[in-house]
Amino acid sequence: MSKLSVLIPSRGEVYMPKTVNDLFEKAAGEIEVIVVLDGYWPDEKMKSQAAPDIWPLDRPNLTYIHYANSIGMRAAINAAARIAKGDFLMKLDAHCMMAPGFDEALKADCEDNWVAVPRRLRLDAENWALKPITDSEPPIDYERFIYPDKFNPRELHGYKWNERTAERKDILIDDLMTFQGSCWFMHRSHFDRCGFMAIDGYNGLPMQEAEEISLTTWLSGGRVITNKKTWYAHWFKGRNRGYYIEKKIGNACYAFSYQHWAIERKEGFIKLIEHFWPLPSWPDDWKERLYK
Repeated sequence: MSKLSVLIPSRGEVYMPKTVNDLFEKAAGEIEVIVVLDGYWPDEKMKSQAAPDIWPLDRPNLTYIHYANSIGMRAAINAAARIAKGDFLMKLDAHCMMAPGFDEALKADCEDNWVAVPRRLRLDAENWALKPITDSEPPIDYERFIYPDKFNPRELHGYKWNERTAERKDILIDDLMTFQGSCWFMHRSHFDRCGFMAIDGYNGLPMQEAEEISLTTWLSGGRVITNKKTWYAHWFKGRNRGYYIEKKIGNACYAFSYQHWAIERKEGFIKLIEHFWPLPSWPDDWKERLYK
């Protein structure tokens, strides 16, 4: 049975202990969890806010990496990956709940050059419970790129694709254009081969993470999938999950990503859009508009 290494970049995360305990409680196979405390050490106030009953958190197969000064999310993920011992890697935000047996379900449907993303549900973190699924808030199985001309300058952004979720509800393993970066799963070999997570150009920011992973994978002949046989629930407390980003630096990251993928890798990008066509809000003459 192959081992899974779960990488958790954490910056001031009050629900990190509950996330870690949930991982160990729900895993069916062997896992290790590596938490990067990026620029902080939990103080007594933080411990009492989140999980006073489970602090201090100390157990086998749990490792902390502590940086007194923040190194950024991308570098934190890479630091955890460098010491990971698993054949599979999963990155997870520090405020998530998992389905029972999530690890084996993800391993069962993930080839060497694939990236797998579980079905995403919504977490009521304060009560550590799932929020109900409703018609207005269905599971998030698919995301797609927003038409770049919606932004000035042009940018790549993912957004939930509820229409596709409804249309393809019975397809349990399916192609995924892009996703939210809060959870992803892959073979360690794919992570190493693709050079995730890149620092140059992205300025080490907690932005364009899913865009880098999905586009690198698709354009190199791999596949990104949604796996509806399992799920994770995510607490969305803020756009950048504890990381402050100066607007000027963030815009430079977006500009680099768009130039790199949509312009420099134009042929591959066009093939990907055509693979998932039609896309909501994209005009039929999108190629002429983007590449005029």
